[in-house]
Amino acid sequence: MQRCRETMERKNTAEINQCKRKVRVCVATCNRADYSKLAPIMFGIKNNPEEFELEVVVLGSHLIDDYGNTFRMIEQDDFDIGSKLHTIVRGEDEAAMVESVGLALVKLPDVLQRLSPDILVIHGDRFDALALATAAALMNIRILHVEGGEVSGTIDDSIRHAITKLAHYHACCTRRAEQHLIAMCEDHSRILLAGCPSYDKLLSNNHRDDYMDIIRSWLGDKVQESDYIVALQHPVTTDIQNSIKIYGLMLDALISFNKKTLILFPNIDAGSKEMVRVMRKKGIEQHPNFKAVKHIPFDHFIQLVSHAGCMIGNSSCGVREVGAFGTPVINLGSRQTGRETGENVLHVRDADTQDKIYHSLELQFGKRYPCSKIYGDGNAVPRILKFLRTIDLNEPLQKTFCFPSVKECISQDIDHILETQSALAVDLGGTNLRVAIVGMRGKIVKKYTQPNPKTFEARMQLMLKMCADATRDAVSLNCRILGVGVSTGGRVNPQEGVVLHSTKLIQEWSSVDLRTPLSDALHLPVWVDNDGNCAALAEKKFGHGKGVENFVTVITGTGIGGGIIQNNELIHGTTFCAAELGHIIVSLDGPECSCGSRGCIEAYASGNALQREAKRLHDEDLLKVEGLNIKQAEPITGIHLINAARLGNNSADAVLNKASTALGMGIVNILHIVNPTLVILSGVLASYYHAPVQRIISERALQSAQNIKVLTSELEEPALLGAASMVLDYTTRRLL
Repeated sequence: MQRCRETMERKNTAEINQCKRKVRVCVATCNRADYSKLAPIMFGIKNNPEEFELEVVVLGSHLIDDYGNTFRMIEQDDFDIGSKLHTIVRGEDEAAMVESVGLALVKLPDVLQRLSPDILVIHGDRFDALALATAAALMNIRILHVEGGEVSGTIDDSIRHAITKLAHYHACCTRRAEQHLIAMCEDHSRILLAGCPSYDKLLSNNHRDDYMDIIRSWLGDKVQESDYIVALQHPVTTDIQNSIKIYGLMLDALISFNKKTLILFPNIDAGSKEMVRVMRKKGIEQHPNFKAVKHIPFDHFIQLVSHAGCMIGNSSCGVREVGAFGTPVINLGSRQTGRETGENVLHVRDADTQDKIYHSLELQFGKRYPCSKIYGDGNAVPRILKFLRTIDLNEPLQKTFCFPSVKECISQDIDHILETQSALAVDLGGTNLRVAIVGMRGKIVKKYTQPNPKTFEARMQLMLKMCADATRDAVSLNCRILGVGVSTGGRVNPQEGVVLHSTKLIQEWSSVDLRTPLSDALHLPVWVDNDGNCAALAEKKFGHGKGVENFVTVITGTGIGGGIIQNNELIHGTTFCAAELGHIIVSLDGPECSCGSRGCIEAYASGNALQREAKRLHDEDLLKVEGLNIKQAEPITGIHLINAARLGNNSADAVLNKASTALGMGIVNILHIVNPTLVILSGVLASYYHAPVQRIISERALQSAQNIKVLTSELEEPALLGAASMVLDYTTRRLL
């Protein structure tokens, strides 16, 4: 019995030690480009030594002097390089690429056998990476492939998808890439939508105080911000001669454009030697406007492209990373065909003349675009580390492929989208500033509320801080923020994201650009509209207006506002003052309104109007009624007026009857103008006004409009939900 107990204890101890064993992760990097994506993952693994053991393998162009000996930057980042493999056969043609793959396959088995990693991390679509994936798969080593599922239109596509089929796990960057992986029959449970790891670094490091020092260290002391160009053009291995021609035309256009230009040498693909010859034949390295370099540290590269007047070429960083800064990009030729891009990218697919490229420089140079986060939100590494922790090293190594029907695949993907995709909603009220994370189905996942500061500077600072806090929290809440929607009072130009004129409740809030500072700080697209329009959008997506082509929403709160949906579209008007429903005049001699006119609906039926009348009756000692107790120091509000009327106070009842009539007549006017199917009353006074408004419509409207329904909104947060719907409807319309 004693021996049995000892045997069992030893077995349990072995199992515990097995559970606690560090996961040995090998990261293999082949060139300067993939290191910028892999380095953040490597730092994340290195910073968790209790869980992971990091091994680093360097091969490919990292070890070639002509390409900058970029392995040194890995050493400068304080990584121990376990193995350096010289795998490049020089020649820079198609045969040399094939021979390089073969040489890597000869050398890799010894290294992988010695390191014996649990997981090998491979990036992208280079021929070196294909050799790594082939060797690891044949040696039964688990592979995590970063940036699979993307499309770029060259031989890189074939290599990328080949690596996907060899890899066991996938960390992709975009929703479309995830869908491509699913369509390629990869197991959905082994796919992580992480975002691009390089975004973790570039979004946190792009605002450096010394950025001009960095720029001038590369381009000289006289260069100014946004007054230079970054150029990076690689050969297209499936169309080498044409890519060399485009390269020459690009250089001619840049010489003619006469701006300081930082040009990087092309990569090591077939055709690069000929491109370098073209560059030297044109005297680029001696030209006073050009600085030709083989390598730039990623920290410096971030500053150079984020403050450039333009980037030109066909590098993937132009259509991926540079979008995060809103820097204009000119994409030449076919190398990035199929890539997802932001609006900052101008494609010149058929770059067959110098004039065409020159004209594109004229169009793009010096512009600034909204920041794009198509490829990441700065939280890829935490997601990847969490994913690595969940990998069961005891599960069968053999890959299994999923062959679902198209219908099942689409259904599953839509459900996944509905569960995770979210919007950041901002409601700028007269009293409070509120921010919420809102899910696809209208669920408010988390809400933040702060008193709205009185000054412009304090208000903007608080809004940015609350939004930044929410985006950080979204990661732990498993919510992917697609964009920001802002609901605010007053007249708004939604096309520019500018508050033109605000209400008196929000001081210092006219001609305010909300989109730019929010987009720059959060690196997200931003939509802005007034609170009335947002209430209508909320009803359209989540409320009574869902599936209704024509309806009107009327907000009955502190003021009176609303929005009009006509043919499924929100009506803004020529000067963005459509649906100012509170300022429909129902009496020529009515009370003065906050807009400066008289007899508006808002002057009769708003919360402010009811409070004004309640105070008047109270001052005249006409608000008293049995059952209504008002304390001496208690502020008088419209609620006292409503309660007094319900208890039989004739004076209060007369005031409310006039308010209800004014609102009802205003809505009758709306029915006669836009003839909606439905009227939705929203706001704190909606339930009180519902019955009187329906009665007045039946009495005073044209017979053809008397049967139009009036409903009370069931949405608790119409402003926040409407702000969120601007984001969710726009960003997901292509998917759903």
